[in-house]
Amino acid sequence: MPLQVPPPPSITPQQMNLLRIVAAMAWSDGNLEEGEVDLLLDRLSGLFAADAPQQQALRQELRDYLMQNLPLEELVPHLQTPEEKEFVVKLGYEVIQASARTPNEARINAEETAAYHKLIRLMGLAPETVQRLEAEAATEPSHGQDLVHCLTRKLETFFRI
Repeated sequence: MPLQVPPPPSITPQQMNLLRIVAAMAWSDGNLEEGEVDLLLDRLSGLFAADAPQQQALRQELRDYLMQNLPLEELVPHLQTPEEKEFVVKLGYEVIQASARTPNEARINAEETAAYHKLIRLMGLAPETVQRLEAEAATEPSHGQDLVHCLTRKLETFFRI
């Protein structure tokens, strides 16, 4: 029986692509916890939908896509502007720094490092741009806060641009 692809969610293609790229970075170490998924879905559905019934419907739509771990190579070419690329690099850097799988593990593990370097390579940004974005991410006031809250705030800011 062929694999059924869920219908596209009721968010813009731009929002969807950004969500997928950030999800790919979060999946890079092979671990996406259910509690994180629930929080992320709550925040994103609240951000992308106007009222409670729409938020509930969108929550399920986004879950289907959040659980997909798509290759960065398929997603990055859909970024349309330098601003989108910079946003994704900065947010991707923050995502991989957000937590360690175990207390004894480095904040950025080998899988996350490899995924981040792949993202940088695919973006084709100048090294000084990448360094600037990493420095900005490291000095963000939200650094160290709840990852989902941080992602939601950054997405809100980005979509107001």
